Amino acid sequence: MPSILSLDDDVAELLSAEARRTKVSFQEAGNQFLRLGLTAASQRQRHRRFIVTPRALGLPPGLSYDDIQRLLEGLETRRK
Repeated sequence: MPSILSLDDDVAELLSAEARRTKVSFQEAGNQFLRLGLTAASQRQRHRRFIVTPRALGLPPGLSYDDIQRLLEGLETRRK
């Protein structure tokens, strides 16, 4: 089915360069990259959302996240 598609100048230049690099016609390169882009766009929508479930880290008594320096020092001394 013949169609006319107007491309932005920068897109046409990139497509032309890719067609020369891969030694295919401009039309073949255009179809290949349209397929890639359309396939990638449809696959992006199928991915399930990644959900992070928070959990308690069980800080030792007397330590808190409010003073990071003290927390790091406290954890370091407990390792030794």
